[in-house]
Amino acid sequence: MSKRYVVIMAGGRGERFWPVSRLARPKQLLPIVGEKAMLTQTVDRLSGLVAPKDFFVITNTEQRDAVLEVCPDLDPAKVIGEPVGRDTAAAVGLAAVLVRREDPDATFAMLPADAVIHDASGLCATLETAFQAAESQPVLATIGITAAFPATGYGYIQQGDKLGDYGDREVFNVKRFVEKPDEATAKSYLASGDYFWNAGMFIWSVSSIVAELEKSTPSLWSALQAIDRGLESGQDLDALLAEYYPSLEKISVDYAIIEKASNVVMVESGFDWDDVGEWPAVARHYPEDDAGNVVRGSAELKDAKENIIYSQDEDHLVALLGVEDLIVVRTDDATLVCHKDKAQDLKDLVKTIGTKEAYRKLM
Repeated sequence: MSKRYVVIMAGGRGERFWPVSRLARPKQLLPIVGEKAMLTQTVDRLSGLVAPKDFFVITNTEQRDAVLEVCPDLDPAKVIGEPVGRDTAAAVGLAAVLVRREDPDATFAMLPADAVIHDASGLCATLETAFQAAESQPVLATIGITAAFPATGYGYIQQGDKLGDYGDREVFNVKRFVEKPDEATAKSYLASGDYFWNAGMFIWSVSSIVAELEKSTPSLWSALQAIDRGLESGQDLDALLAEYYPSLEKISVDYAIIEKASNVVMVESGFDWDDVGEWPAVARHYPEDDAGNVVRGSAELKDAKENIIYSQDEDHLVALLGVEDLIVVRTDDATLVCHKDKAQDLKDLVKTIGTKEAYRKLM
């Protein structure tokens, strides 16, 4: 069996969780759901799959110290800070370079840092199957999440013919990937039974993903090979990233590689999953009162229903009277009041706040 690694992508800004989430300590470094940081939970649930020394985390320079703070068992040399964000294709390519330097015959998983998954054993069993498939054939494996409802906020994977059995699970060829659908299309996907949510989880051998990088993103891969040559000659990784990373194409791995490749296969998830992409999703993971309100922190509510209250200060009371469908989030230096229907627009508000000199410290 080839050596296995896990690479976690943890460089997001988490703007849809402002004001709790900030650039230096965004969503994945906070206990948005649960008692530990989302990244810490991700590492913990994968501890039975690979050893701590076999994790890489790709984050950004502003967040690197915080990553090591919440995950002190990780190898500091394997926590990589990108000087600028260049989307997931660059992160995948950098991961391929770094894992190949550890072991050119290795297989590795690329996983997001901030999904909520309670069934760790189910996740590891599913990944075990994907690893076996990727070790047996030159395929790019992904995880298809069993769709629980006709979601319009997720991309979908259409399952094709069966590839084979690995471990105790089936692996299928992928027929196609589709972008976020409208409600009617999402309902048709759910009814068909062969469409699954795309969770952005990938498993592949070094040789398989390098072949696709060379074919589909030659200029990106050429720059990453220059970084590899620099490392081989003893240069500092941070200096090499500062030199080459700003010029890399900014594109997702889905667009650059996955949607073009003919060798993508899928394992159906054997676990629960929620990407918790915005404040309304948090309510799915905490109990409601009789009026449908979800509260974290100190709050008093009267004639209020279907609200979400998230306060970091137990000594500060948040009181709501006669309102519904609001999101109220309080930190020491900022308070957000937002209608649930506007939660997806929070990034736009955060960008506006960031243009004002007086509020830069809140970013």
